[in-house]
Amino acid sequence: MSQGADPLDGPWTIRPFDMEDYPAVLRLWQTAGAGVTIRPSDSSEEVAKKCARDGDLFLVAEQEGQVIGVIMGAWDGRRGWLHHLAVDAAHRGRGVGSSLVAAVEEGLRAKGCLKVNLLVARANQQARALYRRLGYDEMSDFLPMGKEL
Repeated sequence: MSQGADPLDGPWTIRPFDMEDYPAVLRLWQTAGAGVTIRPSDSSEEVAKKCARDGDLFLVAEQEGQVIGVIMGAWDGRRGWLHHLAVDAAHRGRGVGSSLVAAVEEGLRAKGCLKVNLLVARANQQARALYRRLGYDEMSDFLPMGKEL
């Protein structure tokens, strides 16, 4: 799909998620730190449903056969969403996360998406800084709300 290079560790690629990636992706999410919370919708059965709907927006970064980053993009027909961006701690700050976001944005543009939203934990300053660098604005006028079904 796309490629990047880590000056310290060599080349990596971005490709669509495959269910065989699930254990590695789950580990990344579990070790991502503040901001990625595992919920029932992150079970393998629920992730498979996501892949059937718009799997082309669920991407992993891979280096030498190892998943080093993941992002789950979504398209509801009106807005795009970014979920669960996580990069292995050893590969942070090297462009993996930015490249994953760019790849999902490209996929959303191809679908006709005009706006992308995401949720970031207030305490996650590193993620907030990344998204600001990528052109995202904090929307302080809105209060996120949710409900588990």
